[in-house]
Amino acid sequence: MQKVFSQVKSVIGTFSLIAILSSGMVSAGGEVGDHVNHLSDNLNKYSEEVSWLIKKVDGIVTRYELDGIKAANAKAVIDHWEAVDFHAAIESNYVPVYALIWQGLYGVKESIDNNSGKEAVRAEQRKLEQVLWQALGAVKLAAQFQDRGLLQKVALREGGPTNSLETIDEIQARLNRVVAKFAEKLNKESIDIVHDTYLSLFEGIEGDLISMNAELVEQLEKDFNVTLPLGLKRNSSVKQIQDIVNDMQKKLSIAKELLAKKESNKKEVF
Repeated sequence: MQKVFSQVKSVIGTFSLIAILSSGMVSAGGEVGDHVNHLSDNLNKYSEEVSWLIKKVDGIVTRYELDGIKAANAKAVIDHWEAVDFHAAIESNYVPVYALIWQGLYGVKESIDNNSGKEAVRAEQRKLEQVLWQALGAVKLAAQFQDRGLLQKVALREGGPTNSLETIDEIQARLNRVVAKFAEKLNKESIDIVHDTYLSLFEGIEGDLISMNAELVEQLEKDFNVTLPLGLKRNSSVKQIQDIVNDMQKKLSIAKELLAKKESNKKEVF
């Protein structure tokens, strides 16, 4: 658990306290909901949902052990996860753990569907339970930061960025979304997000950036159009996609610093 806490602190520091979701985005289970901006008020509910989900998964595994694959209905593992509000709470605040949950869900589902045997299925179940409790710990820590005003509110309404700095924030949020969708095995959706982000957002700030760091722009263009899409199309792991996105995030943070400096210089002139 302490490892997850330290990871959350690192993510918060690295991304300058940005929220993971961009404005108007929804989770696979539906609208995110304003509860993600009031984490402390909902911690008891999230705890109950995690316990409920673990119980449901145990029931599915037990049915597999007693009556076989068909009776287990392993797809229900995914359905139960998407039914709880905790789904949006972790997606909104810590995508790396969110991705691990999806790997755990599919670990249970596919081990049942492949008839891997009781021991193998129970092993996947234990992995999923562990990451669910870790995720709850991550949300509890996020709630502390949120209560201290150190987390940006998750935007729930439609509306795009109004300036270049907000555009960088939204690009970074969408890239985190790409990792989440890839973890959900929604490869086409993740690729679509990459292409749309490049065309509708990054191209709009390229001109300003080229004048300040043309090499950085060239690297990001390759990331958007070659490196990340190819990684998503190939049989990559979630970690490999996360590594690509992390590298892009670092470059985008440099881009944001350049744009902020340019904006500051404009204000000084006027």
